[in-house]
Parts: sequence; structure tokens; C-alpha cells
Amino acid sequence: MKTCPSNFIQLINCPVRDTSICLGGDGYYYMTGTTGCPDWWAVTGDIQLWKSPDLKQWSPVITEPRRRSVVWNIDRDGTWQKEIGLRDAAPFRPLWAPEIHYLKDTYWLTYCIPRLGSGILRSISGQAEGPYVDDRSEQGPLSPYIDASLFQDDDGLVYYLCDNGKLARMNESMTALEEELVLLKPSNAAHVGFEGTYLFKRQGRYYLSGADFVDGDYHGFMASSDHLYGPYEDRYIAVRHGGHNMYFQDQQQQWWSTFFGNNDSAPLRERPAILRVELDSQGRWGPII
Repeated sequence: MKTCPSNFIQLINCPVRDTSICLGGDGYYYMTGTTGCPDWWAVTGDIQLWKSPDLKQWSPVITEPRRRSVVWNIDRDGTWQKEIGLRDAAPFRPLWAPEIHYLKDTYWLTYCIPRLGSGILRSISGQAEGPYVDDRSEQGPLSPYIDASLFQDDDGLVYYLCDNGKLARMNESMTALEEELVLLKPSNAAHVGFEGTYLFKRQGRYYLSGADFVDGDYHGFMASSDHLYGPYEDRYIAVRHGGHNMYFQDQQQQWWSTFFGNNDSAPLRERPAILRVELDSQGRWGPII
């Protein structure tokens, strides 16, 4: 593994892509992401979850009666998600990019299944370990796109994001979209990234991130706006080799970016990690050096 920056922390030594972390209502941090290596390009079905009191020591979210981390499984719990198709004549139905969010006093998991669409799960216990239910299982996916995410604005309204920067407001029960998806575009590109969309807010300004390739490397891009629907300013690389990352605040209100490393030129490859980030004098996000 290549030498990492001093503020770069690998979390667990387990294959994970598309790392997602949230600070829960109980003061614990919760982490999920794409798992199932080496079959995450073929057929998988688990959403796994870990927890930590300090971003350093991580354990499976469920430890009794046996240690395990799977909180939801397609073949055990799914409906429309179960269909297995073919890609290049081989079975294909991976579960990609689950994210965990703490909203409305409970936990939500978004996820996608390429070629089928994206969905959302709700913890009916208010606890991160679930059990999780799909309140719209009979209606099918929320959208046909990949890489689902959630954003809650200051007024309490929740928005669904997906794909290359698409956004729509959700209904109060979080079971459907209240409006058509619209594409949030930076002023200097067709999209902030072709996948891995994430949105957060700081001091009244909206920050939209996405993943894109540059010369074979998978970077985390960012664009910002004073208004939710834009216009968004120029996109820029916020976290090099940090494609499909997201941003969160810790208990001390410090900002972090998640990381996993897509290829050999990254500091590490397909392992969950975090690094401290901050706004520079130009109002752009980047790692603290």
C-alpha cells in the first residue's frame, strides 16, 4: 500500500467501495458501502453496517447472538430487487453504493441495483441495526438510476439524489418523489460527476459532489451554489483519488471526506478510509495538509 497523507485514516481491513458514514442520534458513527468482493461486479445482496464511538475502533453493528454486520439482504428481504439478469452472458445483479442517513429520528439506507434501479429502506426500530423495511416494495424502485443518496435541508424537507447529479423532493413519508428529477449542473461541465452524487450544506451554501475519471484516475469533484437548484459554479477536484466519496461532520464539528481508492495509483485500494477536509480561502473544499 502506498504512503498515505498524515490525516488519512484507514478504518477496517475489509474490501469496501463507495464508503458512507453518518453520525447517528446515539452518538455512534455508522459505516456502510459496497461489499461482496470479488462478486461486487456480478451477484451480491448484502447491506453491511459497522459502528464506532470514535472513528477509530469499528465493530459489526449486530454482535448478539453471533457477530454479524448484515442488516438487510436481497434474497431474504427483497421483492423487486431479486431479479438476476445477464451481462456479457454472466449472471448480473450486484447491490452497489448503499448509504446510511439519520433523518426523522431513525435510520435510512439508500442503495442501487444497476439495470433495476435504486431503493430506500427505513429502520422501524429507530436503531441502526434495524430491522429495515421497504415501504414501497410493491411500487418498485424509486428511480431507474444508480447511486441513490438523501439530503435534508434546513426546513426539514428531504431530497433524493442519484446518478450524475439528479435531484427531486421527496414526500413526507419518504415513499415517493414529489417532483420530476432535475439535473444539477456545474457551469463548466455537463455534470459534477457521472456517478456518486452527494449533497450537503454549510453556512447556507450547497455543496454538490460527484465522481469522475481524469486520465484513468477516479476523483471526487465538487461544485457549489447559494441555491439548492442552482446555478452551480465551476466544478473542481476536491479529493484526488476520492471518487464516490461523501462528506460528514464529527462530534467536534470537524469535516471529513470518506475514501476507498479505485485503482493502484490511489493511496490504498478498495478499503474504507476517511480524511479531514476544509474550505480554503477561495471557498473550495480540499484535504487538510
